[in-house]
Amino acid sequence: MDISFHYPPELLQVLIDTLPKLCKSKNDLLLFFRGVGVSNLDLVPYQELLKSNRAAFNKYHVARELLTKLNEQGERSLRVRRELLKRVVEFDDFSVCWENDRAAARGLVAQIRDLINVKDSFTRMRNEKDAEKRQRIEQQQAAVTEQIARKARRDKVKNDLYRLFGEADAHKRGKSLEGVLNEMFACQDVLVRQSFTIRGSCSEGVIEQIDGLIELAGHSYLVEMKWWNAPLGISELAPHLVRLFGRGGQARGLFVSYTAFTAPAIAECRNALAGGAVIVLATLQEIVDLLERDGDLQSWLKRKVDAAIVDKNPLFTGY
Repeated sequence: MDISFHYPPELLQVLIDTLPKLCKSKNDLLLFFRGVGVSNLDLVPYQELLKSNRAAFNKYHVARELLTKLNEQGERSLRVRRELLKRVVEFDDFSVCWENDRAAARGLVAQIRDLINVKDSFTRMRNEKDAEKRQRIEQQQAAVTEQIARKARRDKVKNDLYRLFGEADAHKRGKSLEGVLNEMFACQDVLVRQSFTIRGSCSEGVIEQIDGLIELAGHSYLVEMKWWNAPLGISELAPHLVRLFGRGGQARGLFVSYTAFTAPAIAECRNALAGGAVIVLATLQEIVDLLERDGDLQSWLKRKVDAAIVDKNPLFTGY
């Protein structure tokens, strides 16, 4: 991408016109090429010519032949070409030139500087565009990778949940359900705290057992999960409501059940709203349906919360 990697034709021609004007004598021209790193092997024929037939030594012809040879050597002479350009654009003592060449030399050096600046600008723009394209491709690839990983994680949650339906041990099944649902929340970017206990400050032991805690839209939700065979009534929901009331309405509740909820239980959750306790009821079948259609858990939960608060319907099941 470097302009000195291969001199373009317009730059090569200006260099051919410039070097003979910067180098006052024929010997100075050869010293310039030697100074930038041109090998003696390439310079020997011109040194011999200078000794044997000085009149045949034309600075413009020699500059053209040496510059063309350097350009054709590619990678091998890259360092030399870079040094040559550097010395030309940094040249500022035009008093060493022939008096009649000084004005032209200044103009040619300025032209080379402008040409390099323009080329470098296009190179920078191309590099920036290429870098932007690479970054966009990398971001797209990262997004695809993340999507694949997210799908694999969701599929695992789905499979783990389905396996629970074949688990005969009710206690093991219930405890496993906590982990599966917490993982479901986590893989949908819902902040999760796994099950935890709260102990009394006066040696009472465990006074609360919380299946999980999630955070949604700035609100904390205490999560309770039950896999029972009979519909859940007030007595099963009451401890969860007590936890919410005990927190002064600063925490909301989510209760997930394998079975349905009785009408009195639903009514009790509706009445709790007047006391500042927001609780959302959900069945495990809703979770299964959500996973089956690859639905968005946060949107699903938000609709249920809105229904519980606005419509006083804690068991909203619409999609």
